Formats: sequence, C-alpha cells, structure tokens
Amino acid sequence: QVQLVESGGGSVQSGGSLKLSCVISGYTYSPYCMGWFRQRPGKAREGVALIHSDDSRMASNSVKGRVSVSHDNTKNTLYLQLNSLKPEDTAMYYCAFQPGCHVFRLSASDFPTWGQGTQVTVSS
Repeated sequence: QVQLVESGGGSVQSGGSLKLSCVISGYTYSPYCMGWFRQRPGKAREGVALIHSDDSRMASNSVKGRVSVSHDNTKNTLYLQLNSLKPEDTAMYYCAFQPGCHVFRLSASDFPTWGQGTQVTVSS
C-alpha cells in the first residue's frame, strides 16, 4: 500500500521560498506519476506540478517559472521548490501518486493516493 507524507510547509513573506517534501513508501515499480496539488480556501483542488518516473515534468501556468518539481529516487522523496511566493499561493499543498501514469496530466481525479497535506501561508 502506497503511503505519502508531506512536510516543509510554513509561513513566509511575499517573495520568499519554501521547499516541500513528500516521502513515498510502498511502491517501487515504474512507470508512475507523482504530482503536487493545492487547495486554496474556498477553491477546488488544482494541479501545481507533475513528474513522471521517466523524469518528464510539467507545471501549471499559474506557477510556471516559480516552481520546480523533482524526485530523489535514493530517498523515495518528491520535492516542490516554491519561489517568489505570492499571497495567492496560500493553500494546503498535497502530494499524490498514480501507478502506471496512463495519462500525463495535472488532473486530481487521475490520482488514487494522497498525502495528508502541508499548509503554506504567504503574507504580504
């Protein structure tokens, strides 16, 4: 059974940076996709960035140029580097896992396994 545990959230001022981590356990077979999603207050969950086990990557237009997604296979850890943070980036951030990765897209409905989330708060 796949388990995901996020960490690294916190409170920062506008323009600051944070690096989120997600430790993955229970699955080691390629192919797979791992994604970062966020849910802002009163909003639907939205995709932030996605990485495939073949190292293909994508990011949403709302954060493109300000985020970097990576995966350290030796540590079974997914990362999301957030830079130039804005107050509108305030959200609960979740990592998610999709075995097989049949469709490479930032769609929450494609991901069956989720972490508990880590809160990011950006003040102006």
